[in-house]
Amino acid sequence: MPIPLIIDTDPGLDDAIAIALALGSPEVEVIGISTVGGNTNLENTTRNALRLLELLDRADVPVASGHDEPYARAKQETGNPPVHGLDGFASVDLPEPKTSVVSTDSPAFMADLIRNSAQPVTLVAIGPLTNIAHMVDRFPEVVPMVGRFIIMGGAAKTGNVTPVAEFNVWHDPEAAKVVFASGLKTVMVGLDVTHSVKTYETEFEWMANHGKFGEVFQQMMKYYTDFYSQFYGERMTHQHDALAMAEAIWPGIMMLEETTIDVETRGELTDGMTVVDDRDRKGRGRNSWVAWTIDGDDFHVRLRNALGALAEPFRS
Repeated sequence: MPIPLIIDTDPGLDDAIAIALALGSPEVEVIGISTVGGNTNLENTTRNALRLLELLDRADVPVASGHDEPYARAKQETGNPPVHGLDGFASVDLPEPKTSVVSTDSPAFMADLIRNSAQPVTLVAIGPLTNIAHMVDRFPEVVPMVGRFIIMGGAAKTGNVTPVAEFNVWHDPEAAKVVFASGLKTVMVGLDVTHSVKTYETEFEWMANHGKFGEVFQQMMKYYTDFYSQFYGERMTHQHDALAMAEAIWPGIMMLEETTIDVETRGELTDGMTVVDDRDRKGRGRNSWVAWTIDGDDFHVRLRNALGALAEPFRS
């Protein structure tokens, strides 16, 4: 029986790959998608989620919009050129959505799905944790009903927005702090593991004869790769969100270590840092698992298989 899966997301180019990975994997059933501001504003992330589902002929998956502003501070900007394009989807040619959100209160939407599921839900967050923090504040009774909670965010060692902070946590560190303290069975898939896997542009060449599916995803990945190549000098990307999704779909695909994680919210140089304390020095109890390694070749085989299954109806 497939695992029921809820995706909280800020689409986002790598979010699009992650969502497609989930939809193409029979091990899970996507029962809902919740949108949050992050890679771009909430209007764009919600529009992108709806457009993507319609492209993939999965408009049956309900979408709820959530929070655009962070939990307890003004919205921050990275100051870099947009990683994901002005609309979050690299201005790819997708029509305006015909479907609409089923709710504008994604914390309540997620809580209802968790509460009414016949089996424990896996919740995966691949954007800032704003919606999740509001959910655990308002509906604490659903926290123990969540089977696993996977986040793409954080870093035990090196950040990508500051020397120590990863974007999703840095964007809303107060929300992340609430979530790590909430009692959710949290797996942090951070930059330590996602930066270890390089996805080269050639990985998507097979899409060329898959009609609109291939056109859209190849355009997205070309834009994303162009951005990465400016910084790394290679035609590759780090598929952060798809890697987190892989752990949600195939528990144990990564080497995990149980640990204690907290978030710095007031540091002059360390704001947004995920502090990983593998010795639990303050005796608060281990609240999370941190992902350290994954077999990149195995990941790419699974990614190709899932995307290929989803793309088959588009083959020309």
